[in-house]
Amino acid sequence: MKSDLDRLMRERDLVAFIIGGGEEESPERNYMTHGAHIMGGLILKKVGETGVAVVSPMEIEEMKDSGLECFTFNDVGLAEIALKSGGDPLKTQLDFWKRCLDQFAVPPGRVGIYGVGMLGHYLTFFRALEKELPQYELVGEIRKTLFTEAMATKSPQELERIRVVAQKTAEVMQMAWDYLSSMAEKDGAVVDGDGRNVTIGDVKALINRALLDRGLVDQEGMIFAQGRDAAFPHSRGEADTPLRTGQTIVFDFFPREIGGGYFHDCTRTWSIGYATEEVQRSFQDVSDAFDVAVETFVSGGKAHRLQDAVLDLFESRGHPTGRSHPGTTDGYTHGLGHGVGLRVHEAPGMSHLQKEDILQPGNVITIEPGVYYPDRGYGIRLEDTFYVSEQGELISLSPHPKDLVLPLKGGTA
Repeated sequence: MKSDLDRLMRERDLVAFIIGGGEEESPERNYMTHGAHIMGGLILKKVGETGVAVVSPMEIEEMKDSGLECFTFNDVGLAEIALKSGGDPLKTQLDFWKRCLDQFAVPPGRVGIYGVGMLGHYLTFFRALEKELPQYELVGEIRKTLFTEAMATKSPQELERIRVVAQKTAEVMQMAWDYLSSMAEKDGAVVDGDGRNVTIGDVKALINRALLDRGLVDQEGMIFAQGRDAAFPHSRGEADTPLRTGQTIVFDFFPREIGGGYFHDCTRTWSIGYATEEVQRSFQDVSDAFDVAVETFVSGGKAHRLQDAVLDLFESRGHPTGRSHPGTTDGYTHGLGHGVGLRVHEAPGMSHLQKEDILQPGNVITIEPGVYYPDRGYGIRLEDTFYVSEQGELISLSPHPKDLVLPLKGGTA
């Protein structure tokens, strides 16, 4: 949580951190500003202090509820810096950062660097900044960073926002189910009342309209993949693909609040009209794996234990896994889950290859086992988002039913 930042900074021996970047979406910046939208500038926090934001004068009103002490570019003399540099963008940015470090009295030492931006730009910029300011050690991190650790546990306010997104997500999933169930079947195709083929694009358009009505957005691009496409875990599905009966549809749905807010992540597998015997058997295996993962959870326990239990179950039922057959594209091919928050994929992770992550109160995580068989033309995945309560309980935030067969109430056209 945000209250952990000073402790995490001291553990890293940081005197300060800076969040930079341009207009790109920046979860770390959103985290520090309570979602206030700024385009560039920087956020600077010294250990033991609240933090400051330096932004365009056009955005100062946007920042009024950020919880940070706010300054404009004018307050640090950016216009004069740019004029003095002759418009040189690298020198302007260097002198701007130097002025901020000086004006806000950042002492010599280790300064953590975070944010989102163009790799080539910042590679050049930080090389130059280190030469200009040898009194600072600029520090970057991989995977287990200051912010991934802080953001891995959610405050009650964050959890409530995720809970609201989860409820709205369930409403939209139910709307999609009801829409499809009102259709009819004709020669194995799903058709509407006019006999027109219903496509993946039709369903996605319906969903996107419903999301906007609820203040949500499909920013990352939902997965609604049918048949063989469903056997590739990250296939989004082709918009012009007609829906057909008896084929699995992996519907992996991860909307977020509009404006860079919190995500919810949920997956259901549907088979319209009927499901083949093989798909029903595999679906039962995935459902059992999901239950085993939930039963294995222990607050304070290692996250990989849930993955290990799921691997044991799938392998005992004849499915290849990434442990038994490294690199396989059949069977169970991915990790069991991940954290969810301002990013759809956050810490902690649940992989048999990463042993250090611990599940603890405040975590918001997914559990999402699945099996995939491209040559057999189907994939299956089930996923709920859970939170770990202060009492150490694992509580689902994904109320939509996990039914496999989606019946067509329109009959035969």
